[in-house]
Amino acid sequence: MDLPPQVIELGDVTLRRFDRDADLQELCQVIEESLEHLRPWMPWVAGHGPARTAEFLARREEAWERGREFTYAIVLGGAVVGACQLFLRDDGPANGRELGYWLHPAATGRGLATRAARALVDQAFRFPGVDHVEVVHDPANRASGAVPSRLGFTALSRTDTGEYQVWRLTRDLLPDEVEEELRETFRTVGEDPASDS
Repeated sequence: MDLPPQVIELGDVTLRRFDRDADLQELCQVIEESLEHLRPWMPWVAGHGPARTAEFLARREEAWERGREFTYAIVLGGAVVGACQLFLRDDGPANGRELGYWLHPAATGRGLATRAARALVDQAFRFPGVDHVEVVHDPANRASGAVPSRLGFTALSRTDTGEYQVWRLTRDLLPDEVEEELRETFRTVGEDPASDS
């Protein structure tokens, strides 16, 4: 089974797999401090609390081991400032992945979500057979929509997607510099990123 790295270094930002026990208290605090910021966009914050957060972390650990969902803490200056995830929806096609992200309000406006999303796109296209990545968000959440726009995703028609805005990036539409980075990575390990095998 192909699994992404547990730690992704992005200069001053680190994406790292959550540790269920070690991260519980800090994640609870970050969510608590972000409630008003997240409430309009993230329905799960309505039930926020230590028990729900512990359950969330336990489910993420199991999903990682099954190879279906990879949730990372976004760490800046040694502190958790948000989360991002790459996942395969239960009802989604096997050749696609979806990514999501959120940040503490004090960490917004610095390009952290864009950098995290770019790293997860890179990881998605390393999985055999994956040919597209999507971002789904409330269309009123312009900050979330700016991330896929900056990364070269295409907005799908809202008549096809209902109440949510869906953005898609296909392997054949990767920006040239991303495609070249993937090719270079796979050259070093003897694989072809365009191959489904």
